[in-house]
Amino acid sequence: MTDHPLDRAPFHWQGHRLELLAAKAIWDPQQRLLLLADLHLGKAETFQSHGIALPSDGDAGTLNALLALAHRWQPREVVVLGDLIHSRLGLTAELRQKLRALPQLLGCPLRLIGGNHEQGSWIEGLPQEPATPRGPLWLSHGPEDQPPPGAADHLHICGHLHPVALIGDRSDRLRLPCFSYDIRSRRLLLPSFGQLTGGHPCDPLEQIWLVADGAILPWREISPRPPGSAPHRRG
Repeated sequence: MTDHPLDRAPFHWQGHRLELLAAKAIWDPQQRLLLLADLHLGKAETFQSHGIALPSDGDAGTLNALLALAHRWQPREVVVLGDLIHSRLGLTAELRQKLRALPQLLGCPLRLIGGNHEQGSWIEGLPQEPATPRGPLWLSHGPEDQPPPGAADHLHICGHLHPVALIGDRSDRLRLPCFSYDIRSRRLLLPSFGQLTGGHPCDPLEQIWLVADGAILPWREISPRPPGSAPHRRG
């Protein structure tokens, strides 16, 4: 596979290098971990169960993108930071079969940190795990799962919020998925990986990297503010 010159952006944390990928995942080369969040598999089937007609091809695109990433990076492990599925209503027999086959297709173990959409669901061979440290990283589904005092110097990586950036003005505005970093809480937020997901605008005080057309672009950098200073408002 030929690499796009802008398909990744480096992120350094206390000597630990990560790659933010335009494929909406994070690659940790030192631990050989592939991190992603919010696939929301079975979302179309969930809506269909409520009488809302959505095409059932979103899962294929999401899973194919994941398999392409695993083929490219050859991870030791893939960790999904919650919301692998959308709900138990969408956890059909066909989706269960795909999930059982997924580790073999990935070529490595698959781990799942439980998200709010997994609550009340059981997936064979894929138990929901709590937030956990991995090297200098603290991995969780949501930002509320803060590192404990003993891991306060870890970089907190999570999903759940589906960050997007609003680019342009009211007459010509784009909503683009993005990575966002909150320097105040040492939290790095992943965009949602699934194809059938929405998004929520980022905090204006966060550093962001835009994701568009197979490229990732640093867009806004935030410097720490002195204590007691007023936030800088951007136009």
